Amino acid sequence: MNGQHMPGEDEAGVDLAKFDSDFAEAPVEEKDFDSVPDGKFQANVEKVEITTAKSSGNPMLKWTLRILAPKFAGRLLWRNNVMATRENIRWLKNDLHTCGLDLQKLSDLPANLERLLDVKLEITKRTKGDNENVYFNRRIVMDGPAAQGGGDGAGASKSDVPF
Repeated sequence: MNGQHMPGEDEAGVDLAKFDSDFAEAPVEEKDFDSVPDGKFQANVEKVEITTAKSSGNPMLKWTLRILAPKFAGRLLWRNNVMATRENIRWLKNDLHTCGLDLQKLSDLPANLERLLDVKLEITKRTKGDNENVYFNRRIVMDGPAAQGGGDGAGASKSDVPF
């Protein structure tokens, strides 16, 4: 190819034009969610990644948390641990400890991110002005593997897990 695309094709050469009429007729559903109110929730660590804070360029651990209970199940909350000051590092170390991950060196974190997935936590969301903060209160240990298929297999069977 000469680098030019046919109208309706993306970079991979997929022709989307056949969906144009369905796209035009599809209604747009307004999803005007109110933000999750302040309070305590049970949540699952769905995603955790090391990234860079947009404002400062400092390294940051970004947590994606999915609420399990008591209300707002399925909604997402986020926690960011920016790594810039001694105090930031202390908060991060405490969050990792709450999740059951005790490291000797912070440089071991990238190799251990997967161990944070599917950890169940009691969290608190608090709003101060325009800032929404999420705090990790404690780990919720269930009867059975910490994560289905991700634990050591000791304990109760999957059918005993209440979720």
